[in-house]
Amino acid sequence: MGEVSTTLEANTFDDLLHLVFDRLIAAGQRINPSRGPALEETAVLLRLTDPRSRLSRSAGRSTVVSALGELCWYLHGSDDVAHVAYYVPQYRREAIDGRLPGAYGPRLFGPGGNGQLGRVIEILKQKPDSRQAVVQLFDADDLSRTKDVPCTCTLQFLLRDGRVELIVHMRSNDAFLGLPHDLFAFTMFQELVARSIGAELGAYTHFVGSLHLYDDRRAEVDAYLSEGWFAQGTAVMPPMPDGDPWAAVGVMLEAEQRIRLAPAEEYEAEGLAEGYWGDLAKVLAAFRLRRRPERLPAIAASLASPFYGIYVTDRIHKGGAAS
Repeated sequence: MGEVSTTLEANTFDDLLHLVFDRLIAAGQRINPSRGPALEETAVLLRLTDPRSRLSRSAGRSTVVSALGELCWYLHGSDDVAHVAYYVPQYRREAIDGRLPGAYGPRLFGPGGNGQLGRVIEILKQKPDSRQAVVQLFDADDLSRTKDVPCTCTLQFLLRDGRVELIVHMRSNDAFLGLPHDLFAFTMFQELVARSIGAELGAYTHFVGSLHLYDDRRAEVDAYLSEGWFAQGTAVMPPMPDGDPWAAVGVMLEAEQRIRLAPAEEYEAEGLAEGYWGDLAKVLAAFRLRRRPERLPAIAASLASPFYGIYVTDRIHKGGAAS
C-alpha cells in the first residue's frame, strides 16, 4: 500500500479501465476478503474527463444492457430484487425477502420521487456555488448489516463555470463488475442534473477507498486487455436533449417496464419513442428479443444515433447473455 493516493485519468471509459487493470496487476497488494482472494490498491482517484464516454466499446466489457437496466432500476426508486435480477442475476445473492435493503433507488429518489437527487437539483438552482449538493448513499444503519451493504458513500455535485462536476466517494469497488456499472449510472445522474439546471457537463471524479480485482476474474481481464478498443471519436454517447429531462425519463421507464414484463415470445418492440431516450429503450428491446435475432436488424435501423447500433447487433452473437 502506497503512502499517497494513485490518480488515473483518461478521456474514455476503455482508456481508464485499461489504466485501472494495468495498475492493479502491476502494483496491487494481495488481500483475502470474504468474496475470495484479490489484488487491491487503496485510496485511488479515477478521473473521466469526458463523462459521455461512459461505455466500453470493446467486445468483452460492453455491459450496456446490464448497466442501463440497473440505471432504470435506480430511476424507478425500486428495491425489488426481481426487477434488477432480470439484468444482473448476481443481485439475488444479496436479497432479503425479495428486497435489497441497500438499494440506491429509494435513497436517491425516495417515496413518490421525493428524494435526495431532486433536492440536489433545487440546491444548485437556488445556490449555484453551493458545496451542499451531496447525496448520501451509505447510511449509519448499514454498519449493522452483512448483506447488500452499499459500496457508494456520497455523490457531490458542483456547478462551476457553467458545468456540473460530480465527485463520488466509494468505500469499495470491484474493478471488473462494479466499476463499469457505477461509472455509467453516476455519469448519467451527472448529466440528468446538468440538464435539469440548464448547465453543461463537467469532469467526473471517482475516489475509491479499496479498488480491487478478484482472482477469479483475471482470465477475463487478460482477454479484455488483449482486445482492441475504439478511439475517442466513436466512444462518446450522444448528449441528452436540452431542457428538463424528467418527463422523457418517465416515458422511457414505462417502456422499460413493458419490455421487461412482457412474455418474450409475445414482445414485438412496437410503440417505442424516437430520439435519445427511445434509443435506450430500443437497446433494452433488443435484449428482450435476443432469442429472435431476425428482429434485431429492424431495431438497429430505427435508431436515431448510430452509436447504439453495435450493441443491438451484438445481441445476434451474444444470445441470452446480459451484457
